[in-house]
Order: sequence, then structure tokens, then C-alpha cells
Amino acid sequence: MKARLIIPSHVAYAGTAPSSPTPHDGSPEPDIPLASIIAPAIHVDEAPLEGVPLPVYPLPSKPFPVQPPPKIGTGFAPVIPLDKSGKPVRRWRQVNREIRGIAGGRWFVKSWVGEKESEFAAAIAASQAAAQSAAGESASMAGMSLPKLSAVSLSGTGRGRGRGGRLGHDSSRAGSALPDSLSAQLARKRASGPGTPSTHPCNVHVASTPPAYASDPKYKKYTQQVEKCLNSFESVHEWADFIAFLKQLLKTLQSYQQFKEIPRKLVVAKRLSQCLNPALPNGVHQRALDVYSHIFAVLGSEGLQRDLALWSSGLFPFFEYASTAVKPTVLNLFDTHYLPLQAGLRPVMKSFILALLPGLEEETGEYFDKVLALLDRLAGTISQSFFFQNIWLVMLTTPPARGTALTYLSRRLPPFKAEEDITPIVGDDIGLMIRAFSAALEDDDLLVRRAALDILLQSLRIDGVAVKKAQADDRAILMRAATSVVLRRDLALNRRLYMWLLGPAETTQAQVEYYKTHSLELLRSTLKDEMSSPSQEYSQSRPFKVFISLLDKYEIGLPLTEVLVYDAFKSLRKLLESGPDAGDDLSMTGSTLYEAVEQRALWSRLLSAVLADLTSKKGNSEGCAMVQYLLQKFHTHDEEIETIHLPVVLNAITGVLTRLPQGALKSRPMLPGQQADSKSETDAVIFAHKFYGISSESPSAGRVRSIIPFAITFEDITTLSNAAAQALLRADVDAAHIKARRDVLLLCLSLLDVLVSRKEDEADVHFAVEWDPSAWLATLLDCLNQRNVAFVTVDRFVTAAIKIHHKSELQPGFKLDKRAFIGPMVSVLLRYLRPASSAYHMRAVNLIWSLERLCKQPHVEAVIAQSLSARKPDELQDACEAFGVLWRLTDDAMLPGVHLKVPMMTVLETLRSDDPKLRRIGETWMRCSLKSYLRVLDPILFDLFDPSIRYTASTTEMKGKQLQGFTYERPFDQRYVNYLLETLLSVVKFGGQGFSKVARTTPISRSLYSNLLHRLQSAVSATFPDATYMDIIVSQLLMRLLQSEPKPSLLPTMQPFHIVCQNLSVDLLQALVARGEVDVVTLQSLESAVVQKLYFCVHTGRLDLQNKLLHLLHSVISASLSGSEGRAAAQVERGADGISLQDAPATTRREAHAVHPLLVQTLVDGIATPSNRPLLQHWLDFIMMTVPLFKESLKAVVTPLSDCVCRQLRLGLAEILDASTEAARSDDIVSFTTDADFLMLLTTLERLTLLSMTRVSGEQPPEEDQTTDRVAQESGGLLGYVSNVFSSDGPSSAIEDLTLTRSSDYRCLHNAVRVLYAMWDRLVVPQEGRWGSQEESLSLIYARARNRARRVLEHLFRVHSSEVLEAVVDCWHDQVLARPDSAETSAAYDLVDVLTASAQNAVHMLCESISCRTPGLSERTKKAIAFHDLLDMTLFDFLEQYMKRLEGPLALQVWSRFLQLVKDLLATLRDFRPQAFAALKCFTVLADKVSQTTALDDRRLRKDLQETYGKLLDICVMSGRSVESGSWIRRSQREALMTNGRESPTPTLRAVEAKVDEKNASSTSLPLPDGAKSTYSGDVAQKVNAYIASDALPSLRKFLVDSDKISAACNQIVYNIVGPALKGKARPLDVEDDVVAIIREMTKINVAMKAWRSPVAESLNDNRCFNSTAEAGEKWSPMVKALFDTDKTALPELLGKITTVPSANIFTNREYEMLLRSLNLRRLSYVILSAEKNHFLAQLPSIQEKLVDTLRNVTAPIVQSEVYLCVRVLLCRLSPHNLSSFWPVILTEMYRIFEQILDNVPSDGSEELGLILSACKLLDLLLVLQTEEFQIHQWIFITDTVDAVYRPDDWFPEALLDRLAEVIGALPASESTAPRSAAQVHTPSAPTKPMRRPLLHSLRQIDSIRDLVPFFSTASISSYESVYQSGGLVDWQAVEKSLLEDLFEGR
Repeated sequence: MKARLIIPSHVAYAGTAPSSPTPHDGSPEPDIPLASIIAPAIHVDEAPLEGVPLPVYPLPSKPFPVQPPPKIGTGFAPVIPLDKSGKPVRRWRQVNREIRGIAGGRWFVKSWVGEKESEFAAAIAASQAAAQSAAGESASMAGMSLPKLSAVSLSGTGRGRGRGGRLGHDSSRAGSALPDSLSAQLARKRASGPGTPSTHPCNVHVASTPPAYASDPKYKKYTQQVEKCLNSFESVHEWADFIAFLKQLLKTLQSYQQFKEIPRKLVVAKRLSQCLNPALPNGVHQRALDVYSHIFAVLGSEGLQRDLALWSSGLFPFFEYASTAVKPTVLNLFDTHYLPLQAGLRPVMKSFILALLPGLEEETGEYFDKVLALLDRLAGTISQSFFFQNIWLVMLTTPPARGTALTYLSRRLPPFKAEEDITPIVGDDIGLMIRAFSAALEDDDLLVRRAALDILLQSLRIDGVAVKKAQADDRAILMRAATSVVLRRDLALNRRLYMWLLGPAETTQAQVEYYKTHSLELLRSTLKDEMSSPSQEYSQSRPFKVFISLLDKYEIGLPLTEVLVYDAFKSLRKLLESGPDAGDDLSMTGSTLYEAVEQRALWSRLLSAVLADLTSKKGNSEGCAMVQYLLQKFHTHDEEIETIHLPVVLNAITGVLTRLPQGALKSRPMLPGQQADSKSETDAVIFAHKFYGISSESPSAGRVRSIIPFAITFEDITTLSNAAAQALLRADVDAAHIKARRDVLLLCLSLLDVLVSRKEDEADVHFAVEWDPSAWLATLLDCLNQRNVAFVTVDRFVTAAIKIHHKSELQPGFKLDKRAFIGPMVSVLLRYLRPASSAYHMRAVNLIWSLERLCKQPHVEAVIAQSLSARKPDELQDACEAFGVLWRLTDDAMLPGVHLKVPMMTVLETLRSDDPKLRRIGETWMRCSLKSYLRVLDPILFDLFDPSIRYTASTTEMKGKQLQGFTYERPFDQRYVNYLLETLLSVVKFGGQGFSKVARTTPISRSLYSNLLHRLQSAVSATFPDATYMDIIVSQLLMRLLQSEPKPSLLPTMQPFHIVCQNLSVDLLQALVARGEVDVVTLQSLESAVVQKLYFCVHTGRLDLQNKLLHLLHSVISASLSGSEGRAAAQVERGADGISLQDAPATTRREAHAVHPLLVQTLVDGIATPSNRPLLQHWLDFIMMTVPLFKESLKAVVTPLSDCVCRQLRLGLAEILDASTEAARSDDIVSFTTDADFLMLLTTLERLTLLSMTRVSGEQPPEEDQTTDRVAQESGGLLGYVSNVFSSDGPSSAIEDLTLTRSSDYRCLHNAVRVLYAMWDRLVVPQEGRWGSQEESLSLIYARARNRARRVLEHLFRVHSSEVLEAVVDCWHDQVLARPDSAETSAAYDLVDVLTASAQNAVHMLCESISCRTPGLSERTKKAIAFHDLLDMTLFDFLEQYMKRLEGPLALQVWSRFLQLVKDLLATLRDFRPQAFAALKCFTVLADKVSQTTALDDRRLRKDLQETYGKLLDICVMSGRSVESGSWIRRSQREALMTNGRESPTPTLRAVEAKVDEKNASSTSLPLPDGAKSTYSGDVAQKVNAYIASDALPSLRKFLVDSDKISAACNQIVYNIVGPALKGKARPLDVEDDVVAIIREMTKINVAMKAWRSPVAESLNDNRCFNSTAEAGEKWSPMVKALFDTDKTALPELLGKITTVPSANIFTNREYEMLLRSLNLRRLSYVILSAEKNHFLAQLPSIQEKLVDTLRNVTAPIVQSEVYLCVRVLLCRLSPHNLSSFWPVILTEMYRIFEQILDNVPSDGSEELGLILSACKLLDLLLVLQTEEFQIHQWIFITDTVDAVYRPDDWFPEALLDRLAEVIGALPASESTAPRSAAQVHTPSAPTKPMRRPLLHSLRQIDSIRDLVPFFSTASISSYESVYQSGGLVDWQAVEKSLLEDLFEGR
């Protein structure tokens, strides 16, 4: 039973809380008539309180709740009783409250604050309590005492719970009396104003019974009749029923015209709105309008003003759809009843305009003029500017209304002059108007754009005051929108735009002037900003296309080009270079722009930029770069550019660059002392001589003659001999006289000999002779040279001349020891040493030695040497033969090597001549004339041990190593020493074994050269006298020269020759050692010296010596190993290819050469040092030749060398890859590595790797011809030849040692394969040429290095197949770990294909490797594990990827082998192990390939496939249930995170694992290796689940063709994975992503529906479902949608669960029942949200009906909150027009809720707060979406006009939210509610981005209505500003996220 209490209307509710019962409508429509119960009134003496001053007191210390005053339902002020008690009332004071806008604005409103205690209230409460107890009131009213007031109705429906119906109260706030609220005071203030109605909507509850009629029985009957009529609406089924309903309603209303009030007007208004549905026929519309007309007539202007929101909500949207017959009625209603409201229409102005504008669509229409006139009258109600501002808002927010709005503006917006201020007409907010026009200019409708441009031309000229005064951003918005019309390519639009930009002038010049003055700068800045910072709303090319289009108009394009073109291309370049996202559209646009612009303007701007670069001091190059970019990117053949602009620009640039003085390089420097004006006429040589002061001298001569008496005979003889000689010299002498004159000459010389001989006895007597000795000697010598005399004459002459030489008493005598005299005589004598004169050889030799003895200077030696310097070979041969005779016939005691050293050395030089003739002559001399090697050695050694060559022993520290050696103390003649060494080298090389034998056997003490012995005694006394020549040469000479270095101060001068000296020393040592003539002790010391010198050279950067040192070191090591001359000689001459272990003689195998401690380090440094790069080949050759000689020490040498070579290959690879980078380079690429380097290193690596494996394979290194294809040997291991080692029963320690040895030996192979794999992977020549200049070189290097790497890998693979394959897999694993994206594109697969003969072999080998590693399978294979740190999981992963690349036929070939592996594995598995998962992945890939072939038709193969796949899948789905796996499988990601401290799983530790004792471990209980645990640890189950979702489930239909098998597999997955994952979850949807993915994949399998439907339905129906997170809800959406798509009964079933009728069971928990209803409603919302837009359109009527029923019948706030949430979801998932019939209900309910808040503020913690928050969120979403259907209604809730920002002086809030902001904002904070911190409450704020998003998106729950004050306060202004800024963009992502969070995280 419902009750109504009539109480006085103006009594304050003492002792009530804000949620006390107040008059309200409990529901949309009542079903049961109300019985009225009138409460006894308690009267208090009346006294007027008006005019009583309010005292001013400070703010109270404690806040208290305030009850809003009751509303007065009549138009008359009630009589206020006078208080005679004298009790003081509560103290009040007025304060300002601040409201902040999203744009920073601040507003202050006045509010009242009162004290908590009041004596008056306490007295009233006491009197009321006494009166109520006396009257015997019911218990429910015991706490509420009412003072006597005028009658106010508190009507209720009775459906609420407890006191106060739906809006319950808080009894904790008893004891406070409330004054009128702020809204009541405002109402009184407005009522006192002139021309305004006496009541205000704030004061009167729209749905309550007016107090004046509350006690009237006729009004009660009237109300009952209306309710009865409204109830009949429930039985309406067709349009005739609507008419009957409306007739009855109208009849009822007409029966009670005496009442100026409409009972149940909220429901009446809703029903009338529903009757105006456009789908209903005209008759229904006409009847409804009749009812409207009657109601308006009854209410009058005041009543309509009061209830404007109720009655307008149906009429305004109807006019657009009204038929022609009905429109006059609607217009008449507007004209008759609305327009008289005048200023009262201000809040509804925008909606009213929206309602009327559709009447302007047809200019020739019947009602066009009437609507136009109506709009004119509407504009006059407030002000024209206010009206136009609302027009701007309409254009901005409602695209369909733009055309009609522009139609109105074209007729009513006056044309403005440029200087005219238009703000009085169009409003102060010019920005709003500009945005409105911008929206119209960017409209899709061409006619709208055209109309907007027309109005721009008419009223918004670009030179007008409005545009100039607008903000810069607003002007840019207008220009951007206006210029966008050119993209439509419409001539009419373009013509209007040009007129707007160029102005109204007629002449072109005036237009251009106007354009440059007013338009150009704005256009330039707008386009420039748009180009540099493109918006995301449109393509990046748009501003450039606008620019191109504007170029069509020459007057606009040319000036714009001059100011914009450079910036345009700069922005274009930046966009194109910004990344790959810049598409072809932008590039094509750039090309078009380049061709379209005026080239003179473009190049003028470019030249300015380039010259600015060149003349600036900042080093800019922007202009030059731009020119280069344009020419490279866009330039094609253009004659104007190439013939005019480019030459002009280039000339200007070079004019700046070439500012050098002319002729600076042509003039000569001034000569010293030369005058400046004198000219030099000399040529270059003379000038140079003069310039440098070079001069020459001329010789002078003299002669002496004397006469002595003794000289007569002497003179006669000499004169006669002279005459005879001259006669012989004359050419005219006949043959007959020649003999006579010879005889004369012979006799004369004989006489002279006798004469001089006799003079010997008279030695003390001096004689003076008158003769010319020189002339005589000259004549005689000439005669002798003419060969006109015989040897006897020569003999006589030489003998006589020698005697005269010794006669010092003869004056003038002569001295023969002059070159001029000795030379001819020796020459003549040498002539007689030729073979034809053998008879005179001995005499001639004696004469020559006689001449040698008389000379103080070595003239004889010089003459002989000169004779040996003949150019012609024949002459040289004769000279050598003569010298050979002289040398051979000279006794050793004469020391010919000492006295004739120069000719000896000259002859020895021929031994190293390049001329074969000369070399033959020298060799002939050596063979025929040498006599003894000691003759040659003594003089050479004498000079080489020169005491001037001083050195001291020294020790050098280099890189931590101590090097022994010697240091030269001072310089010496290095050239001569080098010459001697060269000569000695040629002798040694020629002498061969003979020389070695002499040097080795002859002690140095037997030398005849005493000076040499003396020097050697002082130099090498320690080894003297037992030392042989060989000892001296090797140990004391050559090794010391090799070990010596100049002092640092002498380095610059001595170094060049010193290097030559050391080279020669090494050559000599090499020649001596190679013949094996050096003893072992000397060899050891020599090896140490050579190694140290090599180390020294490497680290000092000396390259010249290293090659020979390496040869020498090889010879030394070979000789040390040889042990005998013959074997040494045989081994040295071998080439690089022949030196290996099997080539060495058998005897050497028993010996082992100790490796020098410094050798390995030296070799490593020699290879690795960058400065040694030119000699890399020599070092590598040495390594390949020498390393095989170290047999027992092979490992110690090979391992570090192999590592070093690998390191060098990696460095070279990195360098060449760096040179291959694609980035544009302005500098040169520095790259040293060549293809030759790669080839050398790879060859060495190949050799070293094979050597390293010899210890594993045996003593003999396997050669290619000895290897066989081991792949097919299934029964034996790939290393079968060492299987006996592993199968031995020896102690385990031996096995472990062997394993360690093997693994260390395999390390070299492993490292080698790593490097080779890297080269194979990285050195792939790209398809397109992108390297530029380096392309040819890089292509060559890439191709050669990669091919060589391939050949090395092939060789290694032939020898060690299994090991190489496993190493390749390990490399692949590391690559994938580093770059997971390379798993499918890795080069490893191609490499395996290259290495193996076929895919079948590759798979077989991989299966073997897996078998030997897998517990339970390792006993079945004889293959041993090569790499212990390579896991079977890695091999499985590689096998999976490899199989993915196989074609169908190849997959069929490998099928049987892999199937066998899987069957073997399945036979050993009892529980899940990771190997099963790996096998499943591989099997899935292979089965997929096989299923694509016809082989699947084979029944047996198909059966094997299905059975094996099913077993594997069954085992894998148990991964989460594995018991024996321990804790490492079922670890969640969170636990893993706690363990590892990071999200990624523990990284794999690659280390050699200790071998497990496999004999004692069974196949089932064997623990996993640690490596496997670390790789497949905490996330195995997750990986399995993820794989099942991604691969296994999609493959089910393909492999398990049978539906039963598919269904069984899915059931197994659900039972083992999905079920346990969902079980016992506090949040049912918060499961792992992979489980969700599994369910999602199952939904795609039709036959699996039974398997997945149950868990999905159970999760959705779980009451804890919405405890999950929003992210989880989003992931489950596809499954929920699939559930309701596959099961058509699911949605009706869900709707059926949403019951609206209370349960008949009296034991039902009502609260739990409401909770279930709310959960079902939320499920419905979630289901709708899970689908796409309009997916559930067919079910909309059922959904809508259920929601309406819930609103009508279920009053619980928790349920109704879900209805509003569902409506929000419907708004997002259905097109707006589909919800048109739903609007009356939505609006009515929202209106009722907000009105009730105004009447009765809910208390803190009230359950009504959730409902209020839901309604606010719905309104918030509606304001964000701004749908056309809602815009016409939004004025009811917010201020949607410019009043939201620019409030007039006398403005009072009309919109519900604004009124709520004032009422709720005036409430003081409650005592019990602590102020919420910023962290607790999310204050709604306007969106910071341009897109609109909900203000309340982060608010989930409120504890007090005050929490919504920020929303109430800012909703209007936020909506206005979002419309102002966003341009209609909605942030759908934020909207959807807000809905999901409300569904899943709302409380």
C-alpha cells in the first residue's frame, strides 16, 4: 500500500538528514493508485522574518549536512508562521565557492554556510516529539518532527526500502535544522526581479502534486484518471491503440481544465514523446500534438517555462520527421506557446534552432518562409549575437544542420565592410565563428562548402577586423579549412576561394597587392606549419597538394612560391627521410611540386640559401644539401633548368669560391740581390745555378826540365826509344819497316835496362838528365798499348821502368806508383794472361806482383778491377780469365785475397748477377781459378770483424717478455758490411756442400792472414782456437748481427742499412742451416735468437725481416728434427703442401721437438698484430709448414693458433660488414681486409682444424680421398673408429680424462665452424645495388670469402660429419638467442643443405645426435656425444625449423626416419618430459608438409600420423600435471619472476656438463641435465600451452580428420589444461594468456564446441566473473561472442535470467536476488560489448524491452545502475539511429534521477550513490559522443550555449547539472567524511588531447555526492571546450577502456 503525507510546505526538517523522504516519483509510471493519508498539522505562531538582517560570523569549525528546502508547488508565497519562542536560530554567513574550468578559467558563486547547533531547532524538535507522541504516530515517523508549514506533498510509490523510499536518509545527522538551499534563495531573488515568473524550476518538483491541490478530492480523482489512462499504454500493440490512448488522455485532461497542473506529468511527457515516434502514422502524430496543444493551453507560459524540459524533449526532435500535414501544427505550437516565453528560451536556444533548421532544407518549400520568420523572431527573443553564436555551435557540432544553417546565414548575416566591427552581431567569440565556418568548409557536402565560401566572401573578408583581431591559431584554422577546398577540384569552389584570397578589386595589380598585403603571410604560415608538423587526421601530402593546386592561379601561386617553396621542399625532405612510413604518395607529390613550381622563383631561393651557406661563418651546408637533394631525388630532363638556372647558379657559386690572386703560381721567385723591376732572361738551369749560387773551376798545368851530364847515354837511349816508339805509332809506316823499328825499340830498352842496372853500383852519385820522363813514358806506353811490340819488349820496358823507379839519384826521375803509369803496364801484362799466351803467364804474373810491390797505393788492384768492369760480356770474360790466371798462379803466401780484394769482390759480384752470361763467367772463375775458399773468407771476415763495429750485450723488455741481444754503440760503415755479407752469401750459395765442408772442418787458427787472427783473438777469444770457420760465421758473426740493434739515438741514421744487414744475415743463416751443417747446440741457440728476433720485429712493426726469419726458423726446426744431413736436405726443399705428419720420415716420428716458450706467443702476435697485415701470408704459410712437425706438442701449439686465426677472421668480417653499411658517407671508408686475407686465413684455419682433430681420430690426419660417406652407417656411430675407446670397461676416470681431452680437441673444430658459419651467414651479396662506389670490391670480397668458407666447411664435414653438423646447430642456437627473429631466416638451413648430400641424410644425422643425448634412447645408438654442451632440445628446435623449409616430396623422404625417432621416444615416456614437447613441434611441422602431398592417401601412413600425433599431444597436454617433474614445470610466471628477479627465464649456461653414470640410471627416472632445466624450466607448461594454441589446435582438423578424434583431443586439452587453469580462481577470467589462446582457437573448430562451451559458459556464469581485470575481460571477448554466436538460445536464456518480478519464495534473500539480477544485467552488457557494431541488432527489441521492464519494476539502485551501464554499451555497439525509440525512456529516467537529487540529496554512503554515478557516466558518454539525436536534448542536462563560458550578468543555472553543482557545492563537508586525497579520488578533468573522452573515465565509486561536484561543475564548460577544440573526434579507445573497467573493476 502506498501512502502520501501532506505536510506544511515551508517547514525546515529539523533532525533530518539530506536523504530524508522528499516528494518524488518512485518510478516511470505507477501501477496502483495511491491511497492518501493526511497527517495532522502542527501549527506554530506566525511572524514575518523578511528583512531580518543575517549576522556575519566566522566559518564554523565543524561541517554539517544541509537538507535542501522543500519545493513550493504553487505560484503564491506561503504564509510563514512567526516564531515567538525567542530561541536564537543557527548562525549563517555567505561565502564564495570556486569553480575551475578545463581551460583555466575560474568562477565564484555565492553559497551559505551555517553552524551546526541551533537552540531554535532543538526547541522545535522537542515540541514536535511531544506532539507526535500525543498523536500516536507510527514508529516509522518517530525520528522526524515537522514544524507547521504550508501543505507540501510527499508522494511516494511505496517501492523503496525503509524510510524515504528510493532515496533513503542517514539517521546519523539528526538534530540539524536547514534553511532554504541556495537554489531557493536564487529563486526568490529571481522572483523579485521584473518580468520574470514568480516560480522557478528549482523550487518546484516537476513530478510532485502542487501543495494547493494536495487536499482537493477532485484533483485526486483527476490524478487517478490520468494514472488509469497511462496504465492503458501497456496494452498498446498497434497504431490504432495509440490513437485510442491519446483520445482517452485528451478527454481526461479536458475534463479537469480547472486545474492548471498536469498530474504525473513526467510519465505523460514520456508517453507523448513515444507517440511522436517517426515510425508511427500521421494520425497518431496529430492526436499527440492535440494533447500537447491542450497541455500548453492549460499550463500557460509560466507552467511551460517551468516544465520546458519535459514537453520539449518530444517536440523538438519530431519536427524534422513531421509530415507535410503535421508540420503546420508543430510550427503553430512553437509560435503560439514557445515564442512568448522570450528570455525564458535562452537555455533552450541551441536545441530550438536545431529543431527548426530542417524546415529550411527546401527553399521553395511550403513552410520555408514561415520557419525563416520563426527563426527571426527567435533571434529577437534574447539578442542577435546570442542567436548567431548558437548558430555557430550548431554548425560546429551537427554536420547535417550545416547546410540549412548556411541557408539561413546567407539571408540574414549582413555583408560587413573591412573596417566594420562585427562582434555586436555575431558575438564576441570570433574563434567560435571561425571554427564553425572551418567545419563547414571541410564538410563532405560540396554544396555546404560552396555556401560557406559564399558567406566568407560576403561577411568574413580576410582583410576584415574580425579576421585580423582573431587569434593566430583561429586564423590558421580558417585558412587551412578554406584552402582545403582546392583538393575537391571544383571550379566553382576554386573561383570563390581565389576571390576571397585576392579581394574584391577588379584589376590584377590591385588583386595581387591585396593578396600580398592581407592573405599571403597567413597562407604561407598556415601551409608551412602544416607541412612541418602534419596532423594525424589526414595524409602528410595534403598541404603539398594544396600548394600545388594553388599554383594553378598565377596571381596566387607565384608570390606563394617565392616565400614558401624552400620551406616546402625542406619539410618534404624531412618527411621522406623520417622513415619507411613515408609512402609513394609523398614522393610522387614532391615530384609534381618540383615540376609545377615556377623554376625562377625556386632557383632564386635556392641560390640565396647556397650563398648564405658559403658566406656564413657557421659552416652550414643546408642550402647546398637541398640543391643536391632536389637534383638527385626529383630532377628529370628540363631544358630551362639545365641551360639557364644550373649554369647561373654554378657560376655564382664558383664566383664566391675562386677568390685566389691571379698568377700566383706562374711567377718565379726573386734572385738574391735582384732588383724588383729587372727581368730574368736566363733559362731554368742558369736560373737555378744563380739562385743556388753554384760555380765551377778550371784546371791548370805546369812542367819542369833539367839537364845532367851522365844523361847523355841515357838521353840518347831514351830519345831513340822514344823515336822508335813514335815511328811505330805512326800510321804511314809500311810493313817492311815495322820489324826494324821493333828491333830498334827492343835494343834500346835492353840497353836502358843494362845502363840502369849498372848505375846501381853508384848509388851515392846523382845525375841530372835532360829528358821528359812523362812524355817518354807516355809514348812508350802508347806504343805498348798499340800492340805493335812483342812480350819481350814489354818485359824489357817494365823491368827497366821498375829499375828507373827505384833510382832516386836520377834527376829528373819518375815514380811509377802513379795510376797513369801503372795502369797501362798492368793492362798490357793482363793481356798476356789470356789463354793464347800461356807461355808468358808466369812471367807476366811475376811482373804484375813486382808492380804491386812498388806501389804504395793499390794501383794494380784498381787496374785489374777496372778491367773487370767492362761493359761487354766478351771483354769481361777475357778480363776474368786473365784475373783467374793471376789468382791461380799466385801463391797463398802472397795473400791474393788481401791484396787483390777489389777485383776478387768484383768477380764474386757476378755470382749474383741477373745476367746469365755474367753469372756463368763468375761461376767458371770460381770453379777453375778459386783454389781455396779460405782465400775468399779471410779478407771478408777480416773486414766484418772490424774493431770499429762496437756493440755491447743488452736485454730488452717487450710486452712482458725479456729479449737478449746486443746494442751498437756507435755508427760504422754499414754499406760496406752489407756488401761483404752479400758477397759471402753468394759464395756460400755457390759453394754449397764444398764450402760447408771446408768451413766446418778448417779451424780458424790455420789461417795465413795474421791480421785476421789477431782481430779474432781480441773479438772471440772464448771460443778461439778450437773454433772452425763455420762456428765463427754462424755463432760469432751472423747471430750477433741478427741480435744487434742500434741505440735509440742512432736509429734514424742506421736503421735502413741495419735492416739490410739483418736480412743478409738471415739469408746466410738460411743457406748454412738448410744444408744441415750446423750442429744441434748451435741450432738450439739459433732457434732462440730467431724466435726472439721475430717477437721483436712483430712488436716494433718491422716487416722486412719477418719473412726470412720465418723461413730460417722453419729450417732450424726441420734441421733440429732431422738428425742427419741427408734427411735434412730432403725435408727442407718440400713445399707447403707437402709438409704434414705423414710426409715426415719414419725415424722422425719417434722424436719430439720441444716448443720454444716464446714461439706460440710470437706466432699469435704475428698473425694478430695489425701492422703485420702485409706479411700475413708468410706467417700463415709458416704455420701450415711448421706446426705439423710438433707431434707430441701439437695440441699446445694448434689450439692457441686456431683461436687466433678465428679471432682474425671475426675481426676481418666485422670490418668488411662495417664497410658495407648502407648509411650515406661523405668521408672515405677505411677497410684493410681483402679477399686475399680471407682466403689465407681460411686455408690456415682448415689446416689447423684438421690437425687438431688428429688426436681424436688417430695419428694419421684423415685426407679427403680416405674418407667415406659416414652418413649411411646407421648401425655404427659417426666416430666409429674410436668407439672401442668409449666401450672399454676401464675405470671411469680414464673415460673422463678422455672426454675432457676430446672436448678440448673439439673446441678448435667448434670455434672454426663458428667463424665459418658467421661468414656464410653474413657475407651474402644483397640483391639490389646499395653500396655505391664500394660495390664492386665488396661484391668480390663477399663472393670469394663466402665460397672459400663453404669449401672449408665441406672439407671439414667430409672428414668429421657429425661434429661439424652439431657445431652448425650450436651456432644457429646462439644466433637465435641473440636475434629471435632470425629463427626462420637463418642461413644455417642452406648451409646444412650444402654440406649434406640430401635432406634425408641431414635429418638422419640430427636424429642420431638427438638419440645419443636423450635418456632412454642413448643405449640404442652407438654414436658418441661430440659436444656435451649442445642439448637435445636445441637439436629438436633446429630440426623443427629445418623441416619447415622442406618441400612435400622431401618431407616424405625423411618421414620414416623421424617417425622412428618419435616412436622410440614414445616407448620410453611414461610421463611428460620436455623432449615430448619438442618432438610434437617437429612432428607437427613434418606432418603438415606430408599432409600436403598425395601420400596421405596411404592408409598406413595416415594411421601412423594420426596415432603418433594423438599420443604426442596426449603426453604434452599433461605438462601441467606432471608429478615427477617436480616444481620446475608448474611454476607460474610470477614465481619465476620472484626467483630470477626479472621477467625473462633464466638464461642457459653453456658449460661442459659432467657426465652422468648412464648405466645406473633408468630411462624414466633419469633427471634432466642442468642445461635442459635452465632452458625448459619454469615455463614449460606455458610454452606447451602456447604451442597448442598457436600450432597444434589449428592442425587438428588437418591431421585428425575424424571428428571423434578431434573432439577427443579437445576434450583431453580442456580436461588437462583449461579445466585446472580455471578451477578455484577467485577471478575466473584472470588465467594465463596461453590458456585463453587455447580456448580462442578451439572456438574456431566446429566439432570442438562441446569441449569449450562448458568452461566458457561456466566462467561467464560464475558470480565472481566480474572480479577479473579489464584486460582479462577484453581477452575473453572473442570466446564470449563465439559462445553466443554458436548457441542461438544463449542470449534469450540470458535475457530470461534477468527477472523483473520479485520471487514468490518468502525465504529468498532480497539483497542476494538483486545482486543476481545486477550480475545478469552486467553479463548482458559484456556480451553486447564483446560483439561488433550492430551485431545484436536483431535482438535489440528484446534487450530494450528487458531494460525498460527492469527500470519500471525493479527499484533497487544496484540493478538500475547496471541498466545504465548496459545503455552505455548499447550506445557504443549500435548505430545511434537504431536507438531513437529508446530516447524517451532514457531521458525521462535521467531527468527523474537528477531532479530527485535536487529535491533530496542522498547521504554519504547511501546505496543511491552508485545509481547516481551510473547515470552521470551515461550522461558523460552522451556528451562525449555528441550524437545528433542527443544534441537536441542535452540542454536539459548541461548549458550547451555560449553561456557555459560567457555567462551574462543576470545568469541563473537552468540545466540540471549546473543546478546540481550549486546545490551540492553549497553543502559543507560532512564531519564523518575525511577529505579525500588526490590519490583516492580521480577529479575529472577535460581531455588534454584534441580527442573527446569521458570525464568520469577513472571514477569507479563515490562515497559522497560531493565527489561528483567537479563533474557537475565542469560538465558544461568541458563539453563546450571539447567541441571547440576536438572538431568532433572521439577517443574510442578511452571510451571502450572505460566501459571494460566499469564492467570488471567497478565496485
